[in-house]
Amino acid sequence: MSSLRWLLVVFAAVGTARAQWEILPSGSTADLRGIDAVGNGVAWASGTQGTVLRTTDEGKSWVRCATPPGAEGLDFRGVQAFDASTAIVMSSGKGDLSRLYKTVDGCKSWKLAFTNPDAEGFWDGILMNRLESDGLLLGDPVAGQFSLWSTEDKGGTWSRYSSRYAPKTLTALPGESVFAASNSSLTQDDHGRAIFGTGGAASARIFISGSADGGYDSHNVPLAGNTAAAGIFSIAFRTFLSQYVIGAAHFVAVGVDYTKASESHGTAAYSVDNGETWHTAKTPPHGYRSAVAYDGVAKAWVTVGPNGTDVSTDDGRNWRALRPNAAPQDPPDADQHWNALSLPFVVGPHGRIGKLRPAAITPVKP
Repeated sequence: MSSLRWLLVVFAAVGTARAQWEILPSGSTADLRGIDAVGNGVAWASGTQGTVLRTTDEGKSWVRCATPPGAEGLDFRGVQAFDASTAIVMSSGKGDLSRLYKTVDGCKSWKLAFTNPDAEGFWDGILMNRLESDGLLLGDPVAGQFSLWSTEDKGGTWSRYSSRYAPKTLTALPGESVFAASNSSLTQDDHGRAIFGTGGAASARIFISGSADGGYDSHNVPLAGNTAAAGIFSIAFRTFLSQYVIGAAHFVAVGVDYTKASESHGTAAYSVDNGETWHTAKTPPHGYRSAVAYDGVAKAWVTVGPNGTDVSTDDGRNWRALRPNAAPQDPPDADQHWNALSLPFVVGPHGRIGKLRPAAITPVKP
């Protein structure tokens, strides 16, 4: 059962809720950017200095995995796991500093699976399908085109996306790129469409596969910023029943300027029509946000960033801050210093790992 089910509470008129992350001992000092909760008590985390962590007991204890060969100085921005034994980590860096390593023995050993062949490339996100064998890998533009690879054998081999049917489908605007902040700028909906978000240009954009010409369609997303440090940092979706569209999808995108952590204007947007049109959140999150996730049991969206945590129960239209709870002795900054989400876990700098505490969420009286 999801730890977010208790988010269905009555929020105070001031717009806050008593909910918090339980801070867990990770035994690491690395800056953690990747987290993937597999279920059945298993989760994997990744970060700087070639760090990979794994838990098999719901986060009570975390074990430092063997460092992949030659990865001591790499920054693992993404991790995708299939179970307690099999996982892939993605490092981000220029050229061959972007790599994939795979383990099949519970991270006792690793094999180099793929190295970025583009000298000017930079990988931003990896997404694997646990139920199948396919996956996607996304990188910044090379020669003006966003870089995409796919796998059909659980990450053993990778092939570059071919845009021969639509050569301009992945063309980037001047300065446009993807942010590798939380391994959540890339997702795939229930239709099998690949979706990724961008920034760093005059307008943040969403790219969605499955266009009429076999390529990608792009749509502007009304986030604030319009600087090299601003744009979409994370996308999530949920499907819902519609009399007009089978498997209709509702999307939420968060981000804006990571150099202005407390700037709240234009930090979130939402779409109710499969990503075709986007609207700015009426009440935005309370600062730059690097990750967002949806929990279907709680029917709630959660987003995190350096200066706090926010929740929305109306599909991204309005966001309310989650504050530390003094009753279970939460530290005063328990809501802050977070990079990435895979519910119920959250990770951040200096080995910081949290888990949403179910019993901490109680109704707040006006």
